[in-house]
Amino acid sequence: MADQLSATFAALADPTRRAILARLAEGEATVNEIAAPFPITVQAVSKHLRVLETAGLIERGRSAQLRPSRLRGEALRDAADWLDGYRGFWETSFDRLDRRLRDGENPGADG
Repeated sequence: MADQLSATFAALADPTRRAILARLAEGEATVNEIAAPFPITVQAVSKHLRVLETAGLIERGRSAQLRPSRLRGEALRDAADWLDGYRGFWETSFDRLDRRLRDGENPGADG
């Protein structure tokens, strides 16, 4: 799981790859359809797709001459589950910040 998480987070570190995933969340697409809105070459998009595929975030099919890509949810779910383990930490941190801010508004208030 740790190696899969490393691959997932490494793939998600790039904003172009995150944008590609957002596009694929709308439905499968060919490399040309994915590349259309980006100011990079189709070849560069293909490299990004390979990284995403290696990380298990997408799968690429074969339909005649086309290789449509589609989102795979398992790797994203695993990353979300891992992050969710820290939810208590950040919620507690926000609760403490909220209390400090409220106490700053009412300096004489207890608690």
